[in-house]
Amino acid sequence: MTLAERLRAELGADAVITDPDVTSSYEHDMMPLAPHGSPLLVVLPGSTEDVVKTVLACGEFGVPIVPRGAGSGLSGAANAIDGCVMLVTSRMKEILEVDPDNRLAVVQPGVVNLDFRDAVEKHGLFYPPDPSSYDWCTIGGNVSTNAGGLCCVKYGVTTDSVLGLEVVLASGEVLRTGRRTVKGVAGYDLTKLFIGSEGTLGVITEITVALRPLPQVPGTTIAAFPTIEAAGAAVSQIVREGLVPSLMEIMDAASIQAVEEYLKTELGAGKGCAALLLCQSDAGGEAARHELEVIEQVCRGQGADLAYTTHDLSEGQMLLRARRAVLTALEVYGTWLTDDVCVPRTRIAELMSGCERISREVGLRIAVVGHAGDGNMHPTIVYDASSEDEFARARKAFDEILEVGLALGGTITGEHGVGKIKRDWLAREIGPVGMKVHRAIKNSLDPGNLFNPGSMF
Repeated sequence: MTLAERLRAELGADAVITDPDVTSSYEHDMMPLAPHGSPLLVVLPGSTEDVVKTVLACGEFGVPIVPRGAGSGLSGAANAIDGCVMLVTSRMKEILEVDPDNRLAVVQPGVVNLDFRDAVEKHGLFYPPDPSSYDWCTIGGNVSTNAGGLCCVKYGVTTDSVLGLEVVLASGEVLRTGRRTVKGVAGYDLTKLFIGSEGTLGVITEITVALRPLPQVPGTTIAAFPTIEAAGAAVSQIVREGLVPSLMEIMDAASIQAVEEYLKTELGAGKGCAALLLCQSDAGGEAARHELEVIEQVCRGQGADLAYTTHDLSEGQMLLRARRAVLTALEVYGTWLTDDVCVPRTRIAELMSGCERISREVGLRIAVVGHAGDGNMHPTIVYDASSEDEFARARKAFDEILEVGLALGGTITGEHGVGKIKRDWLAREIGPVGMKVHRAIKNSLDPGNLFNPGSMF
């Protein structure tokens, strides 16, 4: 009996795909630089029990497993290797429980982020993590990469909202980590160990998350600056003043131009605008008005040519749409390749200036947007995918941006993960002792290297 035959017998014929024309669509995520192979087959489990059966069968046949969510990742972490089984969690999409009194929910990994946010909103609750792909990325993928989003400055990244996990180990055993209580310090924090592990330690089959009360309708402040340095100084002062807006995003001139052309609208930045700062406050009432008033004053004091605040929901949504549309807007110019570098907030302007220099040197458009509130920036390189020369220059720019980020005291990834594209960079950042500990953990939980071999390290 082949592996495919066994899995069809145990999971059902429709849960196993072997047609190469179909399996090829599962070969890679959204990162064009990351290598990928061709899977042996694709498995679509519908339950934890199905995952256990798949893991045990693959272990017996010696076939590696690559867990995959929606494929919205940007690091190659969900990319196939030749002859692997792609374990796709898209059918595990049930919201198993919403507990308003304890402000928590239990979901399967295939639940789409935005669908979940909409579902808990009906209970007057809020799930904060909101990656840019939140309308199609899944909670399981968010957990596996410790995804962030636009609300990170106030609410943190995915790990800050996860209370516990159910994970299928390489042995086929089902591990439950964490708790449902507000506090809990019994034993090692195994939940955080699996968050951001990119499918290398086990398959996440259930997630318990903490919810928050639904925030007030946000007010929005937008400020346009004549220089990147002035915008960076405003960000630093906003933080120094003790302000914690629910959102603080920055866009450079290339991003602004692309969005305005794509949306056929003007953001009011003007032709001399080098950087746009977008802030929101969901504190509600006078608290929000005061917070945004101070932010507007800070921006003007740091030389903003324009500083405008609105408490109109539709106007605020229009401005936020412009920020979320940057990657789509850049597709007009060619294929995009987005980086993910996090630097101290005081070094944001230096990173953006470094990207401008790299853009000139490689002769390619580089647009920079990012979460100014936590220093997580996304320089995006645009190139002609049909040109080997431009592809090589894009790769060169990608690596040079990482070099600049590390030199500024930053990290190679703030939320996209390491995957198959930044393995060498991870070794540079954490050093030999850090890599030794990583490998020891991997070997302890997955001695046969069953899960996502070649990803992360």
